[in-house]
Amino acid sequence: MSILIRPVITEKLSRLQEVENKFTFEVTKSATKPEIKAAVEAHYPGVKVAKVNTLIMPSKPKGRHTRSGFQAGRTTTWKKAIITLKEGEIDFFSEI
Repeated sequence: MSILIRPVITEKLSRLQEVENKFTFEVTKSATKPEIKAAVEAHYPGVKVAKVNTLIMPSKPKGRHTRSGFQAGRTTTWKKAIITLKEGEIDFFSEI
C-alpha cells in the first residue's frame, strides 16, 4: 500500500506551491515523517525534500435533509503532509 494517497490542490495551497515551494499530500494516518519523505523522493525523481510537516485534519459535522428528516453524520479524519522542497518541481498534472 502506498503512503501517498493523493495530492491536495486548493487555491491556498497553489499559492504555497508558487511562493514557498511547498506541496501538500493526503497520506495514510500511520505514516511517519521519514516514510513520507522517502515516498515523495521515490515517486517524483529529481526532487529533494527539505522538510515534512504533518497534521491530522479533524472530522466535521455534516447533515442533509431528507424525506424522513434530518440525517446527521461526520466526515472521516485524515492526515495531511506539507512537503518543503530543496530543489526540483513536482508536476501533478503530468500523470493525467
